Amino acid sequence: MPTPPENRELSLYTGLTRAHWEHTADRLLLAVRPYATPRGGLVHLPGPRPSRSGTRSDGLEGHARTFLLAALRVAGAHGDDPHGHLARYAEGLAAGTEAPGTDGPEAWPLLTDVRQAVVESASVALGLRLTRPWLWDRLDDRTRARVADWLLPALAPSPVDNNWWLFGLTVAGFLQDAGVATDRAAATVDRSLARVEEWYLGDGWYSDGDNRAFDHYNAWALHFYPVLHAHLSGDRTLLDRYGPRLRAHLGDYAHLFDANGAPLPFGRSLTYRFAAAAAPWLGTLTGHTPLTPGATRRLASGTLRYFLDRGARDGRGLLTLGWHGPHEPVLQDYSGPGSPYWASKGFLGLLLPAGHPAWTDPEEPLPAERADTVRPVAPAGLLIHSTAADGLVRLHNHGSNHAPSREAAEDDSGYARYAYSTRTGATTAPDHPDNHFALVVDGRLTHRGPATPHGTGPGWAASLHTPRPGIRILSATLAHGRAEVRAHLVLGAPDGTPVRQTGWATTPDGPVAQLHPAHGYPPAAEAVALATGPTLQGPRTRTTALHGTTGGAESLFVALASLTAEPGPAPVATLATVRVTGRRTVEVMWRDGTTTRLTLDPDERP
Repeated sequence: MPTPPENRELSLYTGLTRAHWEHTADRLLLAVRPYATPRGGLVHLPGPRPSRSGTRSDGLEGHARTFLLAALRVAGAHGDDPHGHLARYAEGLAAGTEAPGTDGPEAWPLLTDVRQAVVESASVALGLRLTRPWLWDRLDDRTRARVADWLLPALAPSPVDNNWWLFGLTVAGFLQDAGVATDRAAATVDRSLARVEEWYLGDGWYSDGDNRAFDHYNAWALHFYPVLHAHLSGDRTLLDRYGPRLRAHLGDYAHLFDANGAPLPFGRSLTYRFAAAAAPWLGTLTGHTPLTPGATRRLASGTLRYFLDRGARDGRGLLTLGWHGPHEPVLQDYSGPGSPYWASKGFLGLLLPAGHPAWTDPEEPLPAERADTVRPVAPAGLLIHSTAADGLVRLHNHGSNHAPSREAAEDDSGYARYAYSTRTGATTAPDHPDNHFALVVDGRLTHRGPATPHGTGPGWAASLHTPRPGIRILSATLAHGRAEVRAHLVLGAPDGTPVRQTGWATTPDGPVAQLHPAHGYPPAAEAVALATGPTLQGPRTRTTALHGTTGGAESLFVALASLTAEPGPAPVATLATVRVTGRRTVEVMWRDGTTTRLTLDPDERP
């Protein structure tokens, strides 16, 4: 399969066209064929380990997620299927549901026996919905009945109280279209949307459950499933409710992509990679997007190219468990060899006709390429921070937790760091966490644990956490240009308690990280280099740390930090002048003469 030629006139930034997306989809689908069982009911992909659900569930996952890719590929071609993708998956559907729940060589696990099967039922149902004229309508009655029986348990209340509610919604949408259990399906749609509604916080942002988890699931699940269901159902009422939310979310989300195409590695399930392009495509498909067609394709194609150029596929053409290439630290216990194929969602753009402006308009630059930006996201307590000179994006985290409790053994590195970027990765070594502020108690660093947002404003965000009973830390990040001011007000710690502030973890060939004391640290304090081990950006990383001690009932520590890919950057101390007035007010004059002033009051949000 020869690769289509690049088109730098149409796609100045990436060179990719619709033909490249079709070609990539076909190559991914052809690469998995050798790992399917004889009739295709299961796809047993190689990997470093099975998921917690076991190899049979993993085989279902391999089938379901690649079927979704095949469905998008063929539906986008209006049924044209020269590689015979759908015929293979039709046979797999028949084989998998012939004796489900048994030890048969092709049998799928039952949804009532294996929870992960509920997740995969959504991909199966969505694939069937998209390809109904070419697959479902051509199945014999017996096979259709077996498939429907396998799907029906997904209409029950979700076994997991987060975005999983939307898997039932997705199955229900297909069953409604197919005329199966339509009353039950309608009730599932209403119940699922009602539960997710409780987590909507406004301005396009949901929490993924009750624990203030903000990550890519906002885009590729919490917006994706309701909006796509409304679109496929032709339900104008639902689309009028959920479409504007998607538009609002994309206004922020588009700022999270680096000029090199990288989405921000923040949260969990990062091995889904270019699934990050799904929501931008969906906005264009439904007309609910602030992005121009050319900007949408530039974002999506940039993300696809970013991963393909950095080893996301191995020598066999298979997507690996990791970020660039294999990288186990970004995995969860639910990750199996077929998990990366949730990236199939990123091919949603193939549903747009070949003549749509998203495919025919010239690419346009991303927000990170246009201007320096510091963008607060109030519902989530986040601060998006990008610089046009290098196209690098940072995310300052003062609101996302996904932390089970203050008593948890350690923080989740995907959620608890104070900052993330598109060109660094969070360290997983518990003794050297990057972008962390901690007390040192009995020789051990305190965890951040659940943090409570404490306000956002122009150029800043703040949060409050309790590292030990009776001790509070009010933290704030102020940003401008490439400079960051990191302030931490420690309240109630014993006099003389050591503290440590770490900076960005970088690789030798990565961006330049800087960290400089501004207030509260010893006058001669210098950042100390710490080896931090591998991150998703490379095997050798290091960060820097500042050390100080508390004095009195409250102590304020302020540092300047920077992460930049600009060549020969000036010292971070030259980017801003920091002055503390009273005990709690931080005044910053940035190098261009603008100023920011913030008072840290733990008992009153600004």
